[in-house]
Amino acid sequence: MLVYGRNVLKELDFKKIKKVYVLENLKDNEILKYLNDYKIHYLFSSRQQLDKMVQGNHQGVIIEMDDYCYASLEESQNEDFLVVLDHLEDPHNFGAIVRTCEAAGVKTIIIPKDRSVRVNDVVMKTSCGALDRVKIVLVSNICETLKKLQKDNYFVYASFMNGEDYKTLDYSGKKILVIGNEGKGVSRLVENVTDFRVGIPMRGQVNSLNASVAAGILIFEMR
Repeated sequence: MLVYGRNVLKELDFKKIKKVYVLENLKDNEILKYLNDYKIHYLFSSRQQLDKMVQGNHQGVIIEMDDYCYASLEESQNEDFLVVLDHLEDPHNFGAIVRTCEAAGVKTIIIPKDRSVRVNDVVMKTSCGALDRVKIVLVSNICETLKKLQKDNYFVYASFMNGEDYKTLDYSGKKILVIGNEGKGVSRLVENVTDFRVGIPMRGQVNSLNASVAAGILIFEMR
């Protein structure tokens, strides 16, 4: 797996790094010192070579590492707060939510195997290395997973534009926050197993927020 960016390099667990490709005339002694201090193998490459390797803004640093290893649901069932992404598609949203979860102390995000963004280079870069401290669980069926967790005394809160004011709800106990797809929102099937519909009142003319922004507000309020 190839990821990229100077901040990503510093945030990653250096033990997972196989090799780093560095722009041959990179004027950043701090990066080179970091690589040498941690004895990370690196190669100097031309900008043309780096540009062919990835499509994003690599900032002169591309990291080769092991493919991302997804966690199992069983690893997270002792946690009191889980986040579920209902078929999110934008890797930037995914990465931003990962970063927010890490900052709020939420340790697990659950995503579906099909029709959903997976962990990739964009997610890794946007999360700024937070994926090393947040587990991502892949499940075959979100609804069945939520039902299973409800039997384990979790309450499911799903984000809706017309949901109850998020500041008026009680978040005590074990809880799950569901964030819906960027365009379609929370699916009807997931809505049918939801315990609480939670919303963020809009005071202006815009009637909705970006998925990662809404997630940030709700995650910190629920935490």
